[in-house]
Amino acid sequence: MANLKQYTDIIQSLKKDIYSPIYLLHGEEPYYIDKISKYIEEHALQEHERDFNLNVFYGRDLNKDLLLETLRRFPMMSTRQVVIIREAQDYGGRWADLESYFLKPMESTVLVIDMKYKSADAKTK
Repeated sequence: MANLKQYTDIIQSLKKDIYSPIYLLHGEEPYYIDKISKYIEEHALQEHERDFNLNVFYGRDLNKDLLLETLRRFPMMSTRQVVIIREAQDYGGRWADLESYFLKPMESTVLVIDMKYKSADAKTK
């Protein structure tokens, strides 16, 4: 996810209020990862919706069960919720444990996985 065209395409979609259910932002260069993640955090929800509908987790502290519970809940007084996993490369668990969610994500949830300094490979996916 490290090239300008991919970044531009994603940002253009976001500016049109078109959000995918899952964003896996990974690679050696953190600049575009940070820009996209920050854009989603600041624009996917209106300010008054963020208290109940914006959740930020960190890979090192990530609890799989809590994450799945959060991902599967419905937004409160909003059309969507945003869940961001920062420093996902530090997650000590198995990403395969989240496969059921990846295969059938909630349409009302925007999941952003920030995996810096590492590319997602077949084991990660």
